[in-house]
Amino acid sequence: METEKTEKEDAAPQPYVASYNFIASGGDQLSFSSGDALLVHAKPSSVWWWAELRGVTGYVPASYLCQSGDAEGDDISTEDPWQDEEYFGSYGTLRLHLEMLSDKSRTETYRRAVVSNSVSLTNKVVMDLGCGTGVISLFCAQLARPSLVYAVEASSMAEYTRQLVKQNGCEEVVTVLQGRGEEVELPEKVDLLVSEWMGNCLVFEFMVESVLSARDRWLREGGVMWPSSAVLVLVPCQAHDYFAEKMAFWECPYGLDFTPLQPLAQQEFFTKPKFSHVIEPSDCLADPCDVICLNMYTLQIKDLEEITGQFHFPVETSGTFHGFTAWFAVYFESLEVGGATVELNTGPHSEPTHWKQTLFMLDKPVSLNVGDCVTGIIVLRRNPVWRRHMSVTLDWNIISDADKCQAKRDKDLPDVEVTESALAGEVVRSVNKVQQRRSYQDIKCCE
Repeated sequence: METEKTEKEDAAPQPYVASYNFIASGGDQLSFSSGDALLVHAKPSSVWWWAELRGVTGYVPASYLCQSGDAEGDDISTEDPWQDEEYFGSYGTLRLHLEMLSDKSRTETYRRAVVSNSVSLTNKVVMDLGCGTGVISLFCAQLARPSLVYAVEASSMAEYTRQLVKQNGCEEVVTVLQGRGEEVELPEKVDLLVSEWMGNCLVFEFMVESVLSARDRWLREGGVMWPSSAVLVLVPCQAHDYFAEKMAFWECPYGLDFTPLQPLAQQEFFTKPKFSHVIEPSDCLADPCDVICLNMYTLQIKDLEEITGQFHFPVETSGTFHGFTAWFAVYFESLEVGGATVELNTGPHSEPTHWKQTLFMLDKPVSLNVGDCVTGIIVLRRNPVWRRHMSVTLDWNIISDADKCQAKRDKDLPDVEVTESALAGEVVRSVNKVQQRRSYQDIKCCE
């Protein structure tokens, strides 16, 4: 890795300007502020570049930089910050719709919500935002008796949805409208706004903004949102197979020592979350915790810029702490008096869904024992330029059970904590609270 860097640094560096701030989360990354002039020496991947700022070098996220000639942001301003062509283009083909419709847990949950509230939906006006092939709209039309269902779809799939509505004999109830939720016009307010807006780790892709915009424009006072609330769930976990596949592999392939490639492997495989991860319940080192809760009636668009949650995990199972796994659950409140709330949970203790779970790997694994505590915060930060991208930052402490007992015995140092650094792989004793940080930068909507 060092040889590769040295060779590439011999080439003439390219000047770039930072589009916005970046805070390094590891010793080999470089912090900078918006407007800083950097020299890029090497581009080992499309995501991370090797750059220099005021004599200091390190890895920087490529998407945070623009070439110095574009410092005024001309290139960015002419691009679509929502990447609608790419995003809606992916929903104009059958691949994603096949995946979603094949997800029985997801689709049956929406049908169950409709069936359990069929009486209360009689003569109501419904908006199905991001309707895709229109399956939820068809559930409403066939299983309840709404007066009208507005099926709104921004992608080219809308034309096929009209055919499906007619094919299933629902054209007198379901009206298909093609357009974004922020722009579509309805002739009236609606009593129920239903949408399947969730992405990996709950908010990836930020379709939720379209839902909130439609809510503010078209939901009648006292109307109902489905889902009505949502939570992001987190747990510290083991990931032996993935760690062995991506990191331990380099220790002795074919009897050779390839360990110099491990820093490159860490940078390539562990600086982004692993989507479609499947965690076994036995790999959870603590009870899962709801770290972020969204109330779909009170959540505001401006709140999406930065969402913060806290966690406190008493370790229940001794093992190797490889990272954090995240999933989500959403809830559909009942329209019936005394009716039960319907839940869709994408975690390992529920029926599998196409979302599966999302794994955030640490740079280096850490041993945890029963009685230890992992505490900290998670921050979901929206990209200020590319509106469907986001970064996730995790700050945490590991407090060992033995040192909590020692702190109680030590009257002179009652607040002593032992913090084990997952980044440096060392134990540091301090009277101050020391947080370890891991940041996963510029997660793209279509990854």
